[in-house]
Amino acid sequence: MPPATPVLRPYRPTDSAWLADVCVRTGLGGEDARGHYDDPGVLPAIFATPYAELEPELVLVADDGQRVIGYVLGTADTAAFYDRFRRVWLPTVADRFPAPDEGAEGPDAAMRKLLHHADRMHVPAFDEHYPAHLHIDLLPEGQGRGLGRALLETWLDTLRARGVPGVHLGVNPENTRARAFYDRLGFTSLTAPGAPPGAVHLGLRL
Repeated sequence: MPPATPVLRPYRPTDSAWLADVCVRTGLGGEDARGHYDDPGVLPAIFATPYAELEPELVLVADDGQRVIGYVLGTADTAAFYDRFRRVWLPTVADRFPAPDEGAEGPDAAMRKLLHHADRMHVPAFDEHYPAHLHIDLLPEGQGRGLGRALLETWLDTLRARGVPGVHLGVNPENTRARAFYDRLGFTSLTAPGAPPGAVHLGLRL
């Protein structure tokens, strides 16, 4: 019997642990990040949980009847999001993930530095035409079934209904599958002053 088709539904607070699990298990260029970090919980503390806490209405999950196997989440206003991230979210996780010492190296130090300076991911040049940004992740059992497209298109329709003019995202240049996925959906490369060196950004006008 083929696997049941996952249901797309709004986020619930009881999904929080699943959200974090999906983020970690896809957090290394689309692969499982467990074993790569001493505490991989730093990944959802940056890329998943704050969105669920600050803008839960913009979190859409794929539920296979047993658990959440994927999600798309983000914000309609990147500048406002990173302001609230710094003021509201960061104090709740700073003790668990303190800023690294000057000169500290390694993947955990890099992520903790990013957590404490997440607003550096904000590229003001995108604000006029691409003020929203997103993250989408699917466990392997949810891939190759059209689920990513369904999640993203449903989420983008929510932005359109709000009158948001465009959305952007960052993509790991080594994650060629993700890049091909966004290309098929009409995302195009963005460049702007102020973007972090080596960062790859894509955008879609809505």
